[in-house]
Amino acid sequence: MKNLQQRLRPWLVKYLALPSDVVMELPRITIIGQLHVYIENHKGLAVFTDNELRLKTTKGYIQIKGSSFVLKMMLPEEILLEGKIAEVKFISG
Repeated sequence: MKNLQQRLRPWLVKYLALPSDVVMELPRITIIGQLHVYIENHKGLAVFTDNELRLKTTKGYIQIKGSSFVLKMMLPEEILLEGKIAEVKFISG
């Protein structure tokens, strides 16, 4: 069943013009300069320190490095991070 879902999702995106981030459960990341990062469709907070944020996703993790981090908003599938952003990295696994 899971294999069928994996093959069906790209087809839905291509032929029905559905948003890929929603259908394929991909995160959507909006970065505003080096000051704010807004992430949707994450699966939970794994690490949060003053200079690192790591979020679980369906495909692995999103790691954000920088300094002076403050969580401005945290909802079940959305997060807004403020601080000086230096690096955004995807870690599979």
